[in-house]
Amino acid sequence: MSAIEVILVDDQDRAIGRMEKLEVHQKGLLHRAVTVYVFNSHHQLLLQRRASGKYHCGGLWSNTTCGHPYPEESTRHAAERRLNEEMGLSLRLQPMFELSYYLPLANGLIEHEYGHVLFTLSDELPQPNPEEADDWRYASLPEIQQEMAAHPERFTPWFLHTFARIPAEFARFTAAALAVQP
Repeated sequence: MSAIEVILVDDQDRAIGRMEKLEVHQKGLLHRAVTVYVFNSHHQLLLQRRASGKYHCGGLWSNTTCGHPYPEESTRHAAERRLNEEMGLSLRLQPMFELSYYLPLANGLIEHEYGHVLFTLSDELPQPNPEEADDWRYASLPEIQQEMAAHPERFTPWFLHTFARIPAEFARFTAAALAVQP
């Protein structure tokens, strides 16, 4: 993993510094993150299986993409950049909600993130970067809920944590999209 710096934040998402990404995850410091959910016209969510070579949570299913803004980079730009880097998709994203979590990982690292969650709707098929994702699939939200209940070990901790909010937020997202159509 290259020496990528992330943005350290307080509990109100105000930038308070910067630090190398692995060190932040080793120390469990609160930092800014982005999480992307791409849905298709059948209201299915695009999932990725993280590449087995990732420094944490390799081989686990997760949301479409996630990552961290660089210092001085906007959250939307970071999310759109990561979506392209991981899944080969260049799409405009809509900010939906923010949340914070502290999740210890199996390998001693800690995900302590102030997350910005963004959605979009697209039927464009991904072309994943094999260093980021080694598989992908579309699934309905009820299918994902059932699989998470039966096999939570197949999913990343942050996806398990965040997913409970996704059905209601997706309903809000689609209602807003319908409201602006002629």
